[in-house]
Amino acid sequence: ELVEEGQDFTVVVDYAHTPDGLENVLKTAREVSRGKVITVFGCGGDRDRSKRPLMGEVVGKYSDFSIVTSDNPRTEDPSSIMANILPGIEKTGQGKYLAVTDRRQAIQEALARAGAGDLVLIAGKGHETYQVIGEETYPFDDREVARELLRGES
Repeated sequence: ELVEEGQDFTVVVDYAHTPDGLENVLKTAREVSRGKVITVFGCGGDRDRSKRPLMGEVVGKYSDFSIVTSDNPRTEDPSSIMANILPGIEKTGQGKYLAVTDRRQAIQEALARAGAGDLVLIAGKGHETYQVIGEETYPFDDREVARELLRGES
């Protein structure tokens, strides 16, 4: 889904949360972007740990810059989830990444780095309107957060 607030770069929010899904959306992003591809993503907690480095590898392969963040960590420590992802990015030799635990801050960082013609992909949650941290569910919508940040709302 496109997020449009008059900016001179493209912002896409997508549900891609598997290595294959992420690869498909990133290949398309590469084709349509006139500039850099900047990807914000994470992996869910209490889920398949083996796909985490694979997700990192896919993002490292197709992105110019990656921001690893939390995505429904559930009862797992977000830092350990992110630590499982990073070896995949590093394997690609694409050393341009940040790890930012707070998802809103990660999105803000990506938007701040984007310039004319770039594409920012916010992956993993798509249409979801919540984030699960511990046993709690909090309101969180990547699309709304991106809109607020693009409009300069804190």
